[in-house]
Amino acid sequence: MSDQGKVSPARRRGLADEVADRIREAIFSGAYAPGAQLREVELSGEMDVSRGPVREGLRLLEREGLVHCAWHRGTTVTTLSAEDVGELDSLRGALEDLAVRQVIIRASGEDLASVAKTADMMERAVDAHEMVRCDIAFHDAVFAAAGHQRLADAWDGIRCQVHLFLLTRIGRSTEGYLDCIPREHRGLVDALRARDTGAALDLFAAHRRHAVDVITGTANTSRPESSVGGDQATK
Repeated sequence: MSDQGKVSPARRRGLADEVADRIREAIFSGAYAPGAQLREVELSGEMDVSRGPVREGLRLLEREGLVHCAWHRGTTVTTLSAEDVGELDSLRGALEDLAVRQVIIRASGEDLASVAKTADMMERAVDAHEMVRCDIAFHDAVFAAAGHQRLADAWDGIRCQVHLFLLTRIGRSTEGYLDCIPREHRGLVDALRARDTGAALDLFAAHRRHAVDVITGTANTSRPESSVGGDQATK
């Protein structure tokens, strides 16, 4: 029998993937803030691996948008420009609007309970970085509840960059953050459970807009952050 056309042997998950996982986790935990330098020599020493897997791992993270590799500057954690923020917010909004509409039409009670459970987890977050993780988990649950695989895949394509966006947000200000975010998300859950498309779209848009306003320095600090949400959801 000819070997031509046979599938090549599968390769085990490489060390570069593990390196990428560990660096990604360090970025998400706040160990490396946006703009921080990531030096191959230091990373290879800390992780006890050669520079090859570190270099490959950094390239994987660059494709996710988490780091930026430049010949003359080395590798740094991505710092989002105003253009980056605008593009990411507009794309996220388009995806999330479709997700909200799909959830309201298609989600089961069990699906909505899963979304609500992620909102409940926010009550136990002890710091801003953990709250960001809970925020991402909430939106993961919304996209899962939409029952639209290609939409979920599209979200997965920007998910790490949205996480970085939220890290940038808490880097600007955490005033009232731990108190307001659980209330905001309870309002989002209430609107989804009420199957109120208009209210849900408005609340999700306000939720996104406030984060952008904090990053760009245009947030209205005269009003409490908790006003983004809650009251409208109960109308």
